[in-house]
Amino acid sequence: MRQAPVTTIGFDADDTLWQNERFFRATEDRFLDLIADFGDRATLATRLFAVEKRNIPLYGFGIKGFMLSMMETALEASDGRLAPAVVADILAMGRDMLSQPVELLPEVRETLEALSDRYPLLLITKGDLGDQERKLVQSGLGGLFRAVEIVSDKSDATYARVFAARGDGPERGLMVGNSLRSDILPALAAGAFAVHVPHELTWSYEHVEAAVAHPRLFVEEHIRKVADRIEIINASGDDLTK
Repeated sequence: MRQAPVTTIGFDADDTLWQNERFFRATEDRFLDLIADFGDRATLATRLFAVEKRNIPLYGFGIKGFMLSMMETALEASDGRLAPAVVADILAMGRDMLSQPVELLPEVRETLEALSDRYPLLLITKGDLGDQERKLVQSGLGGLFRAVEIVSDKSDATYARVFAARGDGPERGLMVGNSLRSDILPALAAGAFAVHVPHELTWSYEHVEAAVAHPRLFVEEHIRKVADRIEIINASGDDLTK
């Protein structure tokens, strides 16, 4: 009997299953208001993004690294003349982000419940370990996943390893996510299928300038369409043009 092309499904978490980027955007707005005396808003925002990118290899992804990058940006913009009260406000912003309740995106639970009856599901996410574990617990979705992988970054080697260890290999895995840079391109490079479900807010770091075309890549405007897309892929067998 022919094995289906897709036997294991991986899901990103932030901005694929639940809201995330909007908390970063709101906090960035508060931060730029806080340090408005040190420059114009656009310049300060550009400066913050540059510091964030510079710090990713040191701090990784997530709220704690963002807090440190805000602190560093404020110190640089103020030439080291940062008032202690401003430092306290930045720390308070970070604590506020870490206490935000988890808000699932529409129809996520229903989609995962339907798919988990037919396929093993994997959660593949990056960021602060403690924060991602907190959000998964609060989401109530943990029981729907065969395995949870919280990684420091996502690469083709990451997807190859996870789909080999938790499924039938990357060639029979499918990754669902909102980020072309982190969820889609490395999964395709590993040999997997990928479904891009765009989110209205995506961090600039995750943007990909060039258009992406690949026979194993599909774009759906809503997560509820993922199940139908997988059924089409499996019905088509190795002929992905159907």
